[in-house]
Amino acid sequence: MAMTEQISVERFRFIPYRKHDILEMCLEDKRLQGQEERFRYLYRLLDCTFHYEFHQIVERMKDAYAGIDPDADTNHYGKDGADGNTQFFDLLESLLEKANYERVTDEDLKQALTESSLFKIRLRVDFDDFDEMKLFYRGVSERQATVPGWMGFGSKTIDFINYDRVVLYIRFSEQHQREHAKHHLFRTGSSLLKMFRNVPKADLEMLFPNTSVRMRTLDTLLIGIPALGGGIAAVWKLTPAIFFLGSLLGYWLGTSEERPVVNNTMLVAFLVGLTALAGYLWKQFNSFKNRKLKFMQELTRNLYFRNMDNNAGVFYRIANDAEEEECKEALLAYYFLLVSGHPMTPSELDRGIERWMATGWNCEVDFEIDDALQKLMRLELVQEKNGLLTAVSVETAIRKLDERWDAIFSPAS
Repeated sequence: MAMTEQISVERFRFIPYRKHDILEMCLEDKRLQGQEERFRYLYRLLDCTFHYEFHQIVERMKDAYAGIDPDADTNHYGKDGADGNTQFFDLLESLLEKANYERVTDEDLKQALTESSLFKIRLRVDFDDFDEMKLFYRGVSERQATVPGWMGFGSKTIDFINYDRVVLYIRFSEQHQREHAKHHLFRTGSSLLKMFRNVPKADLEMLFPNTSVRMRTLDTLLIGIPALGGGIAAVWKLTPAIFFLGSLLGYWLGTSEERPVVNNTMLVAFLVGLTALAGYLWKQFNSFKNRKLKFMQELTRNLYFRNMDNNAGVFYRIANDAEEEECKEALLAYYFLLVSGHPMTPSELDRGIERWMATGWNCEVDFEIDDALQKLMRLELVQEKNGLLTAVSVETAIRKLDERWDAIFSPAS
């Protein structure tokens, strides 16, 4: 199946550039009037500040996840079970929010489960196996795929909604964990985390660990119609043997006085018919088994190339993404206030950044102005008076961030 990416279907909070790219884009804007190098130094201090803050968040998440990590190879001292799950998920959800992920709603999931799969397979998920299940995504685009036509003849192009990143959080039910404890697939009381890329919305169910493959109606017909013809032929070859067995049974039960005569011709006919029926049944069994194996190979191949990370590795990656998003938002908001030349309202600043991204970089985003300003106000890089915002000078910003950095490692902090 060949795929081509199309334009985004909605505006989302995620800014699809690296933080260093945002810095270079601001410098290329040519409005810093000789302050380029000092602005670059300011960026380094801002980056280090957020990096330290997210290091602290990751340490808290490691502590919360230690008791429910299915991959842990160390002993754990502390809380386990439901309390650990609740504490960890609260931290995870907050981190996903900072990384500009969106929640997959129950309605979206229900719709995905009823849509036809792009990979021409039918999947089933038993949600009773889960005590808790959450899906998050970031980046949505409309794409096209070239798929085989009906009955495998030719090809056709279809449009579909694609999630660029998907995070799956699962806590299995106690009953499911007891039933699968002998397989040692995961520790009792643990929670699973998975991250995937480029997942069609219609195929979200393929991400679940308990997904089972089912035959589509079309696949059943592809096996059943030839099977019907083969079955008729097999039964036809077995007809003489059936009549002979009927006569023999009737003689034994006393319903017929005529004793059936067994000859070589009858035995050959019986063996030929029996062999044909056995061959037919074996062929149909193999046909079903091979088609199901083909579906499982398709599912495994797609998951192999789409899986990005698992368990603790997922929140390490999300923390890095969140750090990037926080830095990008703060840098953009500060830069636009700095070069505007006059105080701005939050809505003016928001529109200005979104317009600049759209016209200059062909990027439609829903900039998180409130979150960006909250960070800048906390760091004392922006001042507000009567609803109007101004940025402190580059030199003042450098001094404030440098003082904050020094205070991190002071004995009194």
